[in-house]
Formats: sequence, structure tokens, C-alpha cells
Amino acid sequence: MTEPKPTNAPDLPLEIEDEGARHARKMAKKKAARDKIMATKEGEKGLIIVLTGPGKGKSSSGFGMILRSIAHGMPCAVVQFIKGAWSTGERTLIETHFPELCRFYAMGEGFTWETQDKARDIAAARRGWEQAKALIRDPDVRMVLLDEINIAIRYEYLPISEILEFLKNEKPPMTHVVLTGRNAAEPLIELADLVTEMGAVKHPFRAGIKAQKGVEF
Repeated sequence: MTEPKPTNAPDLPLEIEDEGARHARKMAKKKAARDKIMATKEGEKGLIIVLTGPGKGKSSSGFGMILRSIAHGMPCAVVQFIKGAWSTGERTLIETHFPELCRFYAMGEGFTWETQDKARDIAAARRGWEQAKALIRDPDVRMVLLDEINIAIRYEYLPISEILEFLKNEKPPMTHVVLTGRNAAEPLIELADLVTEMGAVKHPFRAGIKAQKGVEF
């Protein structure tokens, strides 16, 4: 004997009830499959993460991970290559509110067409890399963001061989290192555990709109 529906329950058309049941079954199967996959994922390690490509969002993604680390109480650090001469919202926020959790080093002096001095650019990149190595070696630091280091590598301010050797042999097993910037070197992509390429679909700069607070910096 079927139980009567509650008097306040709306009468749904049969096709809507069927659609809801089909959706529930579909989602149950999907959850079971997902749970089965997740049950096999138990390992943890410090990741090498590369964020590259011609589209906007590489540094933004890197700073998103830094803010997650801060939210979890995980000590972290940022070394900015190239962009160090700029005042950015991320730097202001971190240095003002979270200096005890995130060390911030702005080491660059701008893009090469701004400095117009390759020797000076190389010296700035070298200072940034030496600082980065010290932070990555520090056992108290759980994540290090190397913002725009791919640009420094591309312009040959830093030798890719040295960076690869350091990441392979000296990065602590549980430290995450995030490297951003377009045109990431292929050997670095091969070494990385996670690589995301940002695609360029549309950008307001091409329509004559300059970089704006909150979006670009």
C-alpha cells in the first residue's frame, strides 16, 4: 500500500518527475565514479607549477594560490621579476596585512624596453634568483611564487639549465614553486607537475583601453 502524499506537496507533471529521477540517477553514477577515482589519490608532494601563455591571468592565478596559502596559515613568499618597479594591489595587500605569513620581494626594474640596459636587467634577475633560491631552501616556506621568471629566462637574463638543476636537486620535497610568464621554456614545462596555458581570446588593450586598477595591477 503506497503512502499518501502530504497535503502540502505540489503535484508535479509526470515528465518533470521523470526528468528529476533521471538527473538524480545520473549524478549518483557520476559521484560513484568520482569517489572511486578520488580513493586512488592519496599522495602529496611539493609541486612545480608553470603558468604561461599569451593570455591574461598568469600572475593573477599565482597570487590566488598565494592567498590560499595565507588563508591556510601556510608561510609563503613572492619574488617578482621584471615587474618590481610597479606598485600593485597584490603587493600592497600582502605587505600591509600579511607580512608575517608572506615575504614579498620586488626585484625587477621593468621590462627591457623600459630599462634599455641589458646588463642592469641581468643583474636584477640574478638578485631575484638568489633570493628565490634562499626562500625555496627555507624549510618554513611552503610556497614560493616566482612572478614573471619565464620572461627573465626567455631574454636569457637567467640560464634555464641552472634553474632546472636547482628545482630537480634542491627544492624540498613538500615545497610548491609557481613560475609565471609567457613563453615558458619547453624543458621547464617537461619538468613541471602542473602546467596551465592562458589563451588570448580578447583584451581591452587592443580596443585602446589602458591597464586599470583591480584588473591589471
